Amino acid sequence: MQPFSVSFVSSCFGISDSRFPILIGDAMEKEENDLEGNPWTRLAGRMVYENPWIRLEEDQVIRPDGERGIYGVVRFKNRAVGVVPLDDNDRLLLVGQYRYTLDLYSWEITEGGVPLDEDPLTGAQRELLEETGYTAGKWRELGRAHLSNSVSDELAIYYLAQDLHPGTPRPEGTERLAVRWVTLQEALGMVERGALTDALSIIAIQRVALAGGK
Repeated sequence: MQPFSVSFVSSCFGISDSRFPILIGDAMEKEENDLEGNPWTRLAGRMVYENPWIRLEEDQVIRPDGERGIYGVVRFKNRAVGVVPLDDNDRLLLVGQYRYTLDLYSWEITEGGVPLDEDPLTGAQRELLEETGYTAGKWRELGRAHLSNSVSDELAIYYLAQDLHPGTPRPEGTERLAVRWVTLQEALGMVERGALTDALSIIAIQRVALAGGK
């Protein structure tokens, strides 16, 4: 049995050949939109805890399977920014600090929190100066990422900083920092060995590598 042609099927329905693929495309797009629609229903919510940096909420929900449940969400009051400072020799500057939440030492790119009503680039420039003492003459946004989207709404914006000029660091009272120059290949090796585990740092470093250090 021969397969039906587009011309045969379209003639049965009284539509032109040129219109038929569009109808198929519309159906596929509708199916995709249905899959991407929100299957959750929020019934009620309450604030469980709040401080100057985060708000913890618990919602009563109907889950995608139709059952009732709860969902805890951490709402961030700041936007995360990250900076990859890259010099003319394709070396990048890492910042080391002890992370209280993990109870371990962590090597990372420059990172910080920026108020939601502040320009994120301005905040990133301030963080680079505070943590490393460097300023940069050339800035480029590399991308954006949701860092833990199953439990929080934290959005990170990360930048490449070049044309670097040294200065004096100005760390906050909660920070005891060290800095370390590494080549891009050394940084990728740290990621591969598990010596660098910070999510935003991994994303940003690999993004720079994909761009060939540019």
